[in-house]
Amino acid sequence: MFGMIRPCRHSLSERLRTEWIGHLCGLCRALRDGHGQLARTATNYDGLLISVLVDAQSTAAPNRRRAGPCPLRGMRTAIVATGEGARLAAVVSLVLASATIADHAADGDGVLARRPLAKAAERLAGRWSRNATVDGAALGLGTGVLLDAVGRQAAAKRSPSSLLAVTEPTESATAAAFAHTAVLAGRPDNAVPLAEVGRLFGRLAHLLDAVEDLPADHAAGAWNPLAETGTDLATARRLADDATLGVKLALREVEWANGTLAHRLLVHELDRAVGHAFAHAEPDTGTQRGKQRGLVTGCGVAVGLFCTCQICCSDTYPDPWTGERRQGWCRGSGDSGGGDGCDGCCSCTDGCSGCDGDCCDCDC
Repeated sequence: MFGMIRPCRHSLSERLRTEWIGHLCGLCRALRDGHGQLARTATNYDGLLISVLVDAQSTAAPNRRRAGPCPLRGMRTAIVATGEGARLAAVVSLVLASATIADHAADGDGVLARRPLAKAAERLAGRWSRNATVDGAALGLGTGVLLDAVGRQAAAKRSPSSLLAVTEPTESATAAAFAHTAVLAGRPDNAVPLAEVGRLFGRLAHLLDAVEDLPADHAAGAWNPLAETGTDLATARRLADDATLGVKLALREVEWANGTLAHRLLVHELDRAVGHAFAHAEPDTGTQRGKQRGLVTGCGVAVGLFCTCQICCSDTYPDPWTGERRQGWCRGSGDSGGGDGCDGCCSCTDGCSGCDGDCCDCDC
């Protein structure tokens, strides 16, 4: 469960947080039901936006069902999203997860430097990719555009001509996924602006990941797009700010049935994510880190931390890969507006015409 959009309990009203959790758990269940328990590790916060967008555009009643108790919800039940939106989110998440695993296996990262484990990871990535292709076809989405983007990503890494050339494959993949939500929702006119939203969202996902990983990548001698293209943090911030503005403008061209949660996540929370990433950026790339865990071992530790609610509910928790202390996602001084990940409630940004009284549930 990773991604840029990580709203804490203070930044969404109770109603919107319940809806957000419903989409998150719906994605997790769609992965499990369609592809087995292990596929649930492909659940990520950004992937659930696909499910949110389908619901936000659809005039039909949303598909929901009650899910049983889960450790990540403190053993509480929940009303979760089902239907085509959750299935499309699962397809996109599975394609991207399979690509990530295959990339790490090819590079021999961490424990995948051992050939038997790398082979097993490659088989898993191949199975997930094939399954996603079948499910995508059933939903009318040809995953070829996603897989093609993955292939171009590897080429862009080998000979990066510019930072935007490196981010382009991710931009194309997310543009296709966001645009297809308009098809599933029966809003074909929304496909063009949502493709633009997806393109810029993909750019931001790549940029923020590079910013956050820069010191650790330098210490480990790992590839980082900012370092490889000679892009400084000021330039990266300018590109990120331009992208967030572009997302906001493109969203105004979308026709919604109920776009409140989509707006909250793609305007307010996205802006918050950018500010948080750059506020915590470490320009001193000589920062030393402890020995890092490999991909598979770190993922195993992360699952354990999630299942014991340490990442969500503890004041701090050890990073699964580096061991550094990090603040729990739901902790922070949201009431005072000064903590990590929380800048207070009811603080609508420029472009909002006002709130409806439900803690910034504005819909511009």
